[in-house]
Amino acid sequence: MMRPIIGIPACTKIIADLAQHATPARYGAALIACADAIPVLIPPEGERMIALLDRLDGILFNGSPSNVEPGRYGVDEDATPAEHDPARDDTTLPMIRAALERGMPILGICRGMQELNVALGGTLHQEVHQLAGRLDHRAGAGSREMRYGAKHPVSLTGQLAEISGEATIMVNSLHGQAIDRLAPGLIVEAIAPDGTIEAVRVTDAGSFALAVQWHPEWQAAAFADRARLFAAFGAACRAFRGS
Repeated sequence: MMRPIIGIPACTKIIADLAQHATPARYGAALIACADAIPVLIPPEGERMIALLDRLDGILFNGSPSNVEPGRYGVDEDATPAEHDPARDDTTLPMIRAALERGMPILGICRGMQELNVALGGTLHQEVHQLAGRLDHRAGAGSREMRYGAKHPVSLTGQLAEISGEATIMVNSLHGQAIDRLAPGLIVEAIAPDGTIEAVRVTDAGSFALAVQWHPEWQAAAFADRARLFAAFGAACRAFRGS
């Protein structure tokens, strides 16, 4: 059986004063190692990229240092004006809706979960660490291993608990924003001790449609719950390819 082809949206990066399209290699590496898939980058070139769905078997909506522009979910106040990537928003938000309409499998990670919520009509907290009673979910300082190390537990339910084979897992935490108002059609499948939504599922999706706030792609093959998540996504993409 041919390996599924899974798209990964690229971000806009300014390198040597030139716009580049890139994303960390670990996302593709996790798809290769744990989903037995072929990753391809999707340039952030707007709605015209929806045509690529004819050639793909799934999409991994990956994380990014950038935040979804608050105007995309109807908020004027902008707490992080220097941390946006409007070209990515122009590409991923309509692509999420188009992929779901096709019943194409999708997996969201960090920004990808926030994009899913915004694309379907939800809103975001722009600075979770400023909210009373909430943890500071940002990465903090230290080595890469420290920043991507396990930070707190999350309680799992539904499909995500079935895939992971666990009711509680330890996750890393590298996000400043999080879901505020949950979009219609989404159900919560993981929650942090402080009440922060950590995973969601599209309830009426035609296929696999999950998103998590943590970064399971980091050392995915070394953790059973992370490997199982990517394996389940890969299996759904293979099934979609054969449908």
